[in-house]
Amino acid sequence: MIDRPALAAFLRHRREALQPEDVGLPRGPRRRTGGLRREEVAALSHMSTDYYARLERGTGPHPSEQMIAAIAQGLHLSLDERDHLFRLAGHRPPARGSASDFVAPGLLRILDRLADTPAEIITELGETLRQTPLGVALTGDASARRGPERSVGYRWFTDPRVRAPYPLEEREQLSRVYAAGLRELLALRGPRSRAAEMVAALEGDAEFRRVWDAQEIGIRPTELKRFAHPVVGDLELHCQTLLDPDQSHRLLVYTAVPGSESDEKLRLLAVVGADLQR
Repeated sequence: MIDRPALAAFLRHRREALQPEDVGLPRGPRRRTGGLRREEVAALSHMSTDYYARLERGTGPHPSEQMIAAIAQGLHLSLDERDHLFRLAGHRPPARGSASDFVAPGLLRILDRLADTPAEIITELGETLRQTPLGVALTGDASARRGPERSVGYRWFTDPRVRAPYPLEEREQLSRVYAAGLRELLALRGPRSRAAEMVAALEGDAEFRRVWDAQEIGIRPTELKRFAHPVVGDLELHCQTLLDPDQSHRLLVYTAVPGSESDEKLRLLAVVGADLQR
């Protein structure tokens, strides 16, 4: 059962404890009080200000699990705080670990500070959970993808448009990388895991079956990534990875060699991407 007074008090306390810098927002010159504004939390949580404000006043509707998850992420709660929020709202806390889409606040804080860099947070299945604005400009908006198509490995075998920009020799290597990684996950997570569901969903694809039947393990992606961008052209970027072992999430950061042609194109992409999002 929902505890409206306790839920309202907890939301107010966590909002007032956060500073704009904590969530990647600029501190405007007219800000006179500490903490975040209600409209800022609502925007971070992808909901209306009125809906969030009513929850803080204890007069709102019974929020769904999806709404509570969005608020927990918007407020950059820890896992323990997230679980407490779910209980106050009358819901059972979601699973932790590899099956969770909840991004740890520490990883979010790092991502928030990479506004001028292509970066994304992905699950162990290659599902993009968060992107920087330049990450969206580089690889597209992942928020519109649903179901197994959230995984780049799934799209690699089922959508020819994903493979088309890559040279043939790179396509072969990436097919092996995705199949080998999925095989390792299947052994680690077991026959009832999401990895097993993805294998079953891909079994009808001939390309997947070919590389899957090779039984390869330990095929790793290269640090150098090549992108054929439709606006700025070919890019060569280096990918650095930061792992959150508790959630099995990875923060991928893409950088170009300073002064290189790709560096110049990345600067252009930052301008073009900003114009497209206005």
